[in-house]
Amino acid sequence: DKASDIHIEPQVNQLRVRYRIDGVLHDAMSLPIRVHAPVLSRIKVLSNLNIAERRRPQDGQFSITVGGVAVDIRVATINTIYGEMAVLRVLDKSVSVKGLDELGFSSDMHERYSRIIHSPWGILLIAGPTGSGKTSTLYASINQLDKDENKIITIEDPVEYRFDGISQVQVNRQAGIDFASGLRAAMRLDPNIILVGEIRDQETANTAVQASLTGHLVLSSIHANDTVGAILRLVDLGVEPFLVTSSLLAVVSQRLVRRVCTHCRTLREAPEIERMVYERETGESRSEFYYGVGCNYCAETGYRGRVAVFELLVLDDEIRRHVLRGANTDEIRQAALASDMRSMLQDGMLKVKEGITTPSEVLKNVFALI
Repeated sequence: DKASDIHIEPQVNQLRVRYRIDGVLHDAMSLPIRVHAPVLSRIKVLSNLNIAERRRPQDGQFSITVGGVAVDIRVATINTIYGEMAVLRVLDKSVSVKGLDELGFSSDMHERYSRIIHSPWGILLIAGPTGSGKTSTLYASINQLDKDENKIITIEDPVEYRFDGISQVQVNRQAGIDFASGLRAAMRLDPNIILVGEIRDQETANTAVQASLTGHLVLSSIHANDTVGAILRLVDLGVEPFLVTSSLLAVVSQRLVRRVCTHCRTLREAPEIERMVYERETGESRSEFYYGVGCNYCAETGYRGRVAVFELLVLDDEIRRHVLRGANTDEIRQAALASDMRSMLQDGMLKVKEGITTPSEVLKNVFALI
């Protein structure tokens, strides 16, 4: 079913199982509540978790083979009023890392981004919420780089895919290896490029800045709503504005939207709000867009697969001046748009124009940011 996550949720008198497919939860089955305890115990045994501990959240992982395919499963549990709930993240090892040209970059954005990731030093950030495809973009980026000419080290939590020619380090807090300490250690190992899974605290942020200013290219992700929010997030974490502007090359912000099913898509008149936003963002008036009506290929959803919508902010002198003087979000964003940045909403509507996704998908995932 191509589920990315399996939710196992105890209810009053049943065990509810749901799959997340293309970012949307679907009911899979309802089981008798009596199977809850043995199912959870089996999952915890496989994940090497404490089966007697039901009060505290636990995290673990295990590997299985399904139909000859190796699959890694990341497990998270927490106690609810009806008993322990578990969510299983499915990582299919047979799925290869996508190329940059498969992610959804427009041709002009792809060209600009490709130049940035070949910079000799500096920081490149990928911003977005959990589940927005940040890791896929980071992996596609380092996979684009020359692994023979460059020493590439990654610090990840967890390592989701394995690369030949890249030294990948798993975060292990019990052994004293977190993002910050792993990054400091990596700097002593003569790298050209360092990928840090996430910048989430002041120590990691400042260490990433130090690494970039000493001649390393640093790629990382950060939780922020958009590109401007990512810049201000670094400042909020305690990085001095002059260090942000000295080290940060660019920020990519992204969201995932579902692709219209190519087997059942048909032109249909759109609601007024969708037509209005489309016209505002593209400058074109249009009343009909492609929507999927549902078929066997897409399990009657009208969608199959996902694609990212992006915005790419490259720091120029004007944006740096705004950051240095402490400008607010709107001021920096207006400066970025004036320097030809295409917003995620604009990028999404261009994908609507091409028949890749629907206006409703873009509005659902991006509209709150406008």
